[in-house]
Amino acid sequence: MKIAFIGLGNMGGPMAMNLHKAGHALSAFDLSAEACSRFASEGLPIAASADATLSGAEVVISMLPASAHVEGLYLGSDGKPGLMEKITAGTLVIDSSTIAAATSRKVAEAGAGRGVAVIDAPVSGGTGGAIAGTLTFMVGGAEADLERARPVLEKMGANIFHAGGPGAGQTAKICNNMLLGILMIGTSEAIALGVANGLDPKVLSEIMRRSSGGNWALEKYNPLPGVMENAPASKGYAGGFGTDLMLKDLGLAQENAAAVRAATPLGGMARNLYAAHSLAGHGALDFSSVIKLVQKK
Repeated sequence: MKIAFIGLGNMGGPMAMNLHKAGHALSAFDLSAEACSRFASEGLPIAASADATLSGAEVVISMLPASAHVEGLYLGSDGKPGLMEKITAGTLVIDSSTIAAATSRKVAEAGAGRGVAVIDAPVSGGTGGAIAGTLTFMVGGAEADLERARPVLEKMGANIFHAGGPGAGQTAKICNNMLLGILMIGTSEAIALGVANGLDPKVLSEIMRRSSGGNWALEKYNPLPGVMENAPASKGYAGGFGTDLMLKDLGLAQENAAAVRAATPLGGMARNLYAAHSLAGHGALDFSSVIKLVQKK
């Protein structure tokens, strides 16, 4: 397929590369010249603008930071038209950004008015999953549109779930990330407590991993430096999933909870703790750096 790919960040770049390696004809773009240069050096075809990626595209994929970026890209902003006015009818749009479900529904509605199919397909699996092509996709939209997208999604992920109609993928994603944020804080507290008592963090982590406290953070993303060689914690908390991105997702969860009058007390507390961590100057670090809040100095 000929694919337009917009957004070459820590997640989007590796996803685009996997599609390129799978033989799809890509035209990619990012507002960051550094990102474009980096992936161009790896052989990814780079377009001069987001508009330029659309030429002949059968599928448009976006991976952007927030709702405002997605809405601006597709629906326009500051008096400038969005891509939706330029995308050919019959094209499939896959937005893998993590944004408000309401924004996904708004873009899908605009697409329907122009004969453009839109699905929201946020991902889980981190940068490691993006590189390895083992991401989990949570898809919102018509089932027929998901089936059109499946051959493309399968080149970037190992698990594909149809969550429901437009926006349902985003709802599933914020539920998942709210739980992840809570689990990372709890895991950090437990490890910090053990270390404060003189326990070896590697031994303690393995005990908990194989016991009832086992979770994804202990399996693949330990927050303490030196416990897992390839985890962001052992690389100065560089790369990975930033604290400010986790804070954004927890904020989306709280906005959604308020809208449907759901009780999420731990989600609210997690958001406040990540906000404090960000205000302390750690917003650009991987979210597992939240352990700094509870470590004994």
